Amino acid sequence: MRGNLEFLVVGFLVLAILLAMAGIIEGACPGRTCPENACPGNGCPEVQDFTEHSWIYSQGTINDMRIYQTAEGYEGQKLVTGTRGTGTVSRTIDAQVYGGNGHNEIWANEWGVFQNRPTRYAAPITKSDLKNALCAKNYEVGSVYSESYSDLVELIKDTTVAETDNESVYSIHSEVEGTAKVGAHVQRSASAVPVYTMTGQYSGYLNMRMSLESGGYDSVLTLPCP
Repeated sequence: MRGNLEFLVVGFLVLAILLAMAGIIEGACPGRTCPENACPGNGCPEVQDFTEHSWIYSQGTINDMRIYQTAEGYEGQKLVTGTRGTGTVSRTIDAQVYGGNGHNEIWANEWGVFQNRPTRYAAPITKSDLKNALCAKNYEVGSVYSESYSDLVELIKDTTVAETDNESVYSIHSEVEGTAKVGAHVQRSASAVPVYTMTGQYSGYLNMRMSLESGGYDSVLTLPCP
């Protein structure tokens, strides 16, 4: 009788330990049980979050585009916005994207004044060979930002890059007469959808302020400069 009782006690202890371990594994990735060696990498939901605040004042030629999305194909939320042409543009964009792990959320606001009128900027008679460029990558987060300036008459720039294993913050303030090219890409992994893609080219006078923030997850991804 005593032997049977000890067997039952041991059995209950083993069951309790197994249940506790299952709770730990499942709790590591909310709403989904991960393979025993896969948390938080293989098979777990891929969370991607991104925030943008930007303002530009452009006199000259502008060609830019932004793509926000939370899932690939015909799933999730999508938003595309862009401006192309010659004239004077004053525009503000604020956006937040949160995708993965059951979240499909995009909030965005675009405010702008677009005027098709002659620009005050005149290209210099002598072509300038003065250039400046920067490219920052964070392989842990899955983010990249690049900027390049050419044909410069004048450039005043203040670019701050803050990267850790958990977060990327790019803060840009540039005032330029010439040609400016900027690009950014945020994608947690090769299997994840790019949550943010931006390309822009501006010729003439440009005053640009932009803040891009992403992070809070792990990433292993090869990132080319846009």
